[in-house]
Amino acid sequence: MISCSSVEIRRCRPLLGTFVEVKASGPNEADLHRVVSAAFGAVERIQGLMSAHDPSSELSRLNSEAAWGPVAVSRDTFSVLQRAQALAAESGGAFDYAVAPTLARWGMLPAHLSLDDPGGWRDVRLLRQRRVRFLRPLALDLGGIAKGFAVDKALEVLRAGGATAALVNAGGDLRVFGPEPFLVHLRHPCRPGSCTQAVELSEGALATSSPCFTERLWRRQRVSHLVNPLRQAAITGSVSVSVRAGQCWLADALTKVVLNAPALAERLLARHEAEAFVFTA
Repeated sequence: MISCSSVEIRRCRPLLGTFVEVKASGPNEADLHRVVSAAFGAVERIQGLMSAHDPSSELSRLNSEAAWGPVAVSRDTFSVLQRAQALAAESGGAFDYAVAPTLARWGMLPAHLSLDDPGGWRDVRLLRQRRVRFLRPLALDLGGIAKGFAVDKALEVLRAGGATAALVNAGGDLRVFGPEPFLVHLRHPCRPGSCTQAVELSEGALATSSPCFTERLWRRQRVSHLVNPLRQAAITGSVSVSVRAGQCWLADALTKVVLNAPALAERLLARHEAEAFVFTA
């Protein structure tokens, strides 16, 4: 990643419920520090807009107000909602961003998001002037797409700020650019301490979803932060899915389609020029 005429810096910060690492190369170290700080700022901004845990976020405002009338949101939040809605429709609900009530019931999200008989993603209306309306009370969780979107935004900042090569890694959701490919090591869910496969990544993104690190017992059943909305059940067990795609938001969201509807996922992966790596026990 480093040429004889460039320097490289690497920094890490706790954001998005994980650790976000930014690595960047360029000709001037002072400029690199400035652009890396700006990249972290972009991630922090997306977190502030789309966190279901933050009561002051735009997402929290939607969840509390949009069933009673249209709510205006920022350009970025509206863009993520458009992408989430399109992929939910394209996958027949295998990607579902209205699973917050289920996750809240399991203790994965704030308790007030647990609703009786909530609506679903088909009850979300995206209106003109970036307004959002729910046809029924429901609650959205953008955790399955917003982290990848934040990575994309950080990389845009790094590229525009003059970095010649960069990597942004948010807990396994990552994207890179530069003249040389990056080698990303994938871990098997049964053997997290060892590398199962190495994937070459150049001008692209990779995202991973697995229940292994959040699985726990809830009312005598196993649950995790991953929901299969087609079966109304938690995804559990020793399984891990990584998707390589052009953008990180897309790779992030497609991992859920692969987990929930493998047969359908083959067609969606081909349509989006993406590739999946699946590891099971």
